[in-house]
Amino acid sequence: MLNVLDHPLITHKLTHMRDKNTGTKDFRENLDEIAGLMAYEICRDLPTKDITIETPMGPCDTKVLSKDVVLIPILRAGIGLVNGITDLIPTAKVGFIGLYRDEETLLPHEYFVKMPSNLPDAVCMILDPMLATGGSAVAAIDMIKKRGATNIKLVCIVGAPEGAKAVMDAHPDVEIYLAAMDEKLNENGYIVPGLGDAGDRIFGTK
Repeated sequence: MLNVLDHPLITHKLTHMRDKNTGTKDFRENLDEIAGLMAYEICRDLPTKDITIETPMGPCDTKVLSKDVVLIPILRAGIGLVNGITDLIPTAKVGFIGLYRDEETLLPHEYFVKMPSNLPDAVCMILDPMLATGGSAVAAIDMIKKRGATNIKLVCIVGAPEGAKAVMDAHPDVEIYLAAMDEKLNENGYIVPGLGDAGDRIFGTK
């Protein structure tokens, strides 16, 4: 269930994001573009239904999406992935999960949850630029499963093997999508080589 989207355009834009000299504006723009490119691939298996419409030349048997898409960014960095995906899926609804990581235990703590009511019938995409220890992702998946979600995709930009394993062990039914799988976590739980603190770089806070 682990998918690393090895695409030249994604890798090119991610290289600019990784560069420590890339400023907030360019970092944010590249993140938007990567999110859109990833969404195109992630949406390949969205369910559809048959309909008939009238074109200017006559009837046409075709298909439309049969399920809503719900985007669920993990605050705050996950917000950086929303615009790039909603540009592609403007009808997507957006929920929010607020988690912070204890710097000593590295465990996630919930401080805010707001969801649309259609989770049980929707394709739910949990968004977070970094999949490090996997603690926040596992907690977020737990939270939306308790609210009835069954079709869940985890969308991250950069991941570490430790985080991917933690999610797959806890939730083997959840598909994981990454733009890159990095080498490891350091002693502080940060991805190496990674791209730094995604939230700080998106919002210009350090």
